[in-house]
Amino acid sequence: MTIYVNEKLDAKGLACPMPIVKTKKQMENMQPGEVIEVQATDEGSLADLQAWAGKSGHQYIGTNRENGVLFHYLRKSSGEENTEHSFEPIVDNEALKQKLQEDIQLVDVREEAEYAFSHIPGAVSAPLGELDAKMEELDKDKPVYVVCRTGTRSDLAAQKLSDAAFKEVFNVVPGMSSWDGETEGR
Repeated sequence: MTIYVNEKLDAKGLACPMPIVKTKKQMENMQPGEVIEVQATDEGSLADLQAWAGKSGHQYIGTNRENGVLFHYLRKSSGEENTEHSFEPIVDNEALKQKLQEDIQLVDVREEAEYAFSHIPGAVSAPLGELDAKMEELDKDKPVYVVCRTGTRSDLAAQKLSDAAFKEVFNVVPGMSSWDGETEGR
């Protein structure tokens, strides 16, 4: 799966702290929720960028290695961790685990990069910005469980699906940020 990113940053050949400094500067010009790919050759950038992302509130998605280059993927914070969820009904992760044994549709509305690195087996990738186009692929009569990282994007997606006449829609909270069940991905 190709990972769609909004920005790419070449930090190859740079040592600590320069990959972080350049990443921070580039992310200042990005919109919340956008994904950046940081290309680095410094092995220390792996721990450095993970720690910086956690401290700054951004999401560290994951890293791929190819020909001596580390490709780091980070998502700019959107403040979604502090947002209230307004769509009802809500189910928690434990309830979703039980429902996975049934004939349901699980829709993951996180960005492609987030999905590529880790998702629940059987989940359909439909980033929130592409959900309208993906709705045609879903069955309106079959229960739909919507998951994202924290329950905020899935809250918006669940409302969209409900407005589009899907009969049974559930927002999964807290979602992938606390998922301890089976996953697949890179």
